[in-house]
Amino acid sequence: MTNTPGTRILIVAPSWIGDTVFAQPLFHLLHRHHQDLQLDVLAPPYLRPLLEHMPEVQSIIDNPFAHGDLRFGDRRRLGIMLRNRNFDQAIVLPNSLKSALVPFLAKIPLRTGYVGEMRYGLLNDARRLEESALTTMVERYAFLAESRGKSLTRPVPRPALQVGSADLDAVLKKFGLDTDRPVTIFCPGAEYGPARRWPAEHYGALAKSIIGEGKQVWLLGSPKDREVADQVQTASGGICRNLAGETNLTEAIRLLAAANVVVSNDTGLLHVASALNRPVVALYGSTAPGLAPPYSDRSASVSLNLSCSPCRQRVCPLGHFNCMIRLTPERVASAIDST
Repeated sequence: MTNTPGTRILIVAPSWIGDTVFAQPLFHLLHRHHQDLQLDVLAPPYLRPLLEHMPEVQSIIDNPFAHGDLRFGDRRRLGIMLRNRNFDQAIVLPNSLKSALVPFLAKIPLRTGYVGEMRYGLLNDARRLEESALTTMVERYAFLAESRGKSLTRPVPRPALQVGSADLDAVLKKFGLDTDRPVTIFCPGAEYGPARRWPAEHYGALAKSIIGEGKQVWLLGSPKDREVADQVQTASGGICRNLAGETNLTEAIRLLAAANVVVSNDTGLLHVASALNRPVVALYGSTAPGLAPPYSDRSASVSLNLSCSPCRQRVCPLGHFNCMIRLTPERVASAIDST
């Protein structure tokens, strides 16, 4: 596969922001292995702004199928439409059967991905995942850049998003923001579920401490995170700049590039901030950093490592939520100081 000229590859992207960030090193390795590579990504429309910050991606194709949608007729039509692009290979990152249908229907000759959900036949280059050898999501995706039988190229590149200074200046102007005082950004949401969310009261207490040092705190998140961000704002006494639900993903990415430090639950914006090489403090309760750690040069992963963690549940199955409640603002403030 190495140095193959004129190759065209289709990536079937994951549905989550963080997982898509973790796929970027795969994109980088594919360019390293193929001269003049044309890399196209089939992704949900809401991920387009993220992919547009990845220079390895040449073309983005909107994937119109929501999680769980079969819509076989529509998938067939999309597959037929993609046939004229003459892809040499498709790499399917989600493990579902449905995600492998479009490359099969597009008659792409080499269809690569991990074994999952009875995909034999749909994938003709199905790999078995060796979790002990590939311990992180970045490694698991990056391994699919290699020919069958080859080992993973190491060191694996890190996710690295790019934001131009003009784009940053424009978004600061739009929201009436400045960076005259150091900026701390909180990402208090987590779409996966409340078990990943540090309590709003803790965020509020930490905001008071940070702003008391002459700094500023911005809250970022999607419209779904607005309620919890409002709770943080209330707990802080109204002293943060609450931007949750006011920005689109492009604007959120660019604002994260302005941060002096980002404090975040284990959620997509954490991994965006890390890929922008911002100093990050990642808060883990129901999850652990091993599979999806931050990759920035300056980062701290904070967890109490309780015996019941990581449970990986959406809601605390024991009802006490000690993994986050007992993670004090003082401990997180100390982690900020160490980054």
